[in-house]
Amino acid sequence: MAKTPPCSSDSPAECSESVVSLRGSFMMVPPEEKLKHFNSRAQAHEDNQEFDACIQDLVRCVALTRLVYGEGHLKVAQAHARLAKAYFQLKGWGLQALEHSALARELLPVCSSISSCREEVLKDLHQHSAIDEEDEMKTALEISTSLCRVYKRQNRPDEALNQCEKSLQLLKDGDKPDKTCSAHAIAMRHSPGALEEAQISHSLALIHSAAAEPHHNESAGQYFEQSLSAYKNSVGPQDPAFLTAQDHFCRFLLLNDQQERCVEIQRTSLTPKRFAFGDLSAEVADTLQLIGSVEMSEGRMTQAHRTMKKCLEIQNWMCGPQHKKTKATQKAVDMLAR
Repeated sequence: MAKTPPCSSDSPAECSESVVSLRGSFMMVPPEEKLKHFNSRAQAHEDNQEFDACIQDLVRCVALTRLVYGEGHLKVAQAHARLAKAYFQLKGWGLQALEHSALARELLPVCSSISSCREEVLKDLHQHSAIDEEDEMKTALEISTSLCRVYKRQNRPDEALNQCEKSLQLLKDGDKPDKTCSAHAIAMRHSPGALEEAQISHSLALIHSAAAEPHHNESAGQYFEQSLSAYKNSVGPQDPAFLTAQDHFCRFLLLNDQQERCVEIQRTSLTPKRFAFGDLSAEVADTLQLIGSVEMSEGRMTQAHRTMKKCLEIQNWMCGPQHKKTKATQKAVDMLAR
């Protein structure tokens, strides 16, 4: 419940009565106001990294949402989805996240039947702000992407792949604004969708690339290309999200004997990585190390020596000469210098 301020009275009896009075007053607060209170407090706890307290308040929010809106309301599904997200992202508790994601998913068909039995009923609900199509799509998308992360973490690639594909379909279905929408509304709806599509395509690419069967490689390549294009359009080529996806793509290219393309991409990534992470950063060092390793494997020893020396300078500055990474690079540089 709400925290009670410390009592300033010298009398323990008066202090006890004050606490009881405050708690009694909060008990009389309508559930709608309690819901607002715990929603705000949960966000404050999350901002302050008080994760246990945040989750406790989100559990209260689920119960209060059910009380205020009824069992089959979209808001209850959203409350479960928010709690699932907190369990997974704040605590790493996959099973609890999966449970609440499943509860939210079970509610969605009920909400859908309420909102779409007849077109006239849907219009009436929208006019009274009882339910909103975009909110429903957003909730379904959040649940599917959360489930994808849970399944991936639990090493269940088939289920993760299924949830990713559902998320992509939701995005495609949702990207159909009415002709009456203004250009600004379309842009506002498209921009966050592009980033979400990039993240989902990236997840799909990683799942396909990790699959043992060779036929997944083509799909992995396509999803990597899609994700890079979507990241570039939504956040730009100097954003860490784009550069991370690009590195994952390059590892995929290496594993599929496409060293030349991999090195070409890595070389072009050096400038934006220096801009995003700094000249003396692990990301720049790792990129130089990868380029140098490929150059060594192709017999270009002089070029490899120059590249690995640049990598060594950064590692010496970042990690010191005794770090295992620095020692390994130093060994390669010494070998190439002979």
